[in-house]
Amino acid sequence: MAQALPRMLAMASAPPTPLSSTETRPPVGFHGAVSEFKRRLIEATLTQVGGNRTRAARALGLQRTYLLRLMREFEVRIPPPPGPWRRASGGNGGNGAPGADGGGPIAPSQRH
Repeated sequence: MAQALPRMLAMASAPPTPLSSTETRPPVGFHGAVSEFKRRLIEATLTQVGGNRTRAARALGLQRTYLLRLMREFEVRIPPPPGPWRRASGGNGGNGAPGADGGGPIAPSQRH
């Protein structure tokens, strides 16, 4: 992963792509440039790790929760990776409602 960081930095510092008419121009100046660089670095890292936010955070040396906060702040939209923990639509949604699985609430004597 350490050798991948220079490649991600090069991708993140690439010249900006032209903006469409619906997009707004990023803020000008030092802080705007830093914000744009962070956004591009996060996008490049997420792309390189296939959208896995945990691996991206590890590669960037960030806590996963801080990466998620930065993604919200910079409006980075990378879809979550599919995995076996995702339920197909039509299930109970894993809401844990009593009776959803045929059982009821757990009696105090059954708790561990």
